[in-house]
Amino acid sequence: MATPNRIEINRADSQHSTGPKTAAGKHQSSLNALRHGLTGQIVVMPTEDLQAYQTHLKSFADEYRPQGATEAHLVQALADASWRLNRVAALETNLLALAVGNDPDPLSGAMSIVAALESQSKALANLSMHSQRLSRQFERTVAQLRDLQTIRRAQDEKELNNLVDIIEMYESTGESYDPSADGFVFSGQQIEAAISARHRERLIEEAYDHQLESAAE
Repeated sequence: MATPNRIEINRADSQHSTGPKTAAGKHQSSLNALRHGLTGQIVVMPTEDLQAYQTHLKSFADEYRPQGATEAHLVQALADASWRLNRVAALETNLLALAVGNDPDPLSGAMSIVAALESQSKALANLSMHSQRLSRQFERTVAQLRDLQTIRRAQDEKELNNLVDIIEMYESTGESYDPSADGFVFSGQQIEAAISARHRERLIEEAYDHQLESAAE
């Protein structure tokens, strides 16, 4: 257990610690913050635009139109991985831009880029590592989401076809039918689209049969 004197000494020392003071120390501290931003749970960093992230997330939701909690989770993971990948690209650009500066001489600028690549090799390697990890994560998540949606859509199509069969059976007897009474959760628009699709299929079959009959005459 720490003695009262030791506690007081530690408290006094902490008052003198104000973080890194040298350029190298501040640079390392900034890299630590960036590393946390790439691997931590916080997706949108304080310096980033929350509205831009929300627009980014909406673009993924509009593309994949998730149904249910699992699909929504995978779409969120996709958007987050993509957001972090964009951050990696921006960090690489900023890191080299800061190291190179604004040298108007093309030759001198090229030499500055080479020097920057050498001096920032460790930081760039770390960014490359994070980029590869995030790319693999993105690809795995896309595959999982597509597989899940393929299975779900096949199940939905089967259920919808079954529902159309039931509706047609009731219509043939002149009775009304409430799909929700048997647990069907399709919207009226989905049901109408399925009935129209069934009607088109029958018309196509009739047209094909008519062509065969005409050819046989």
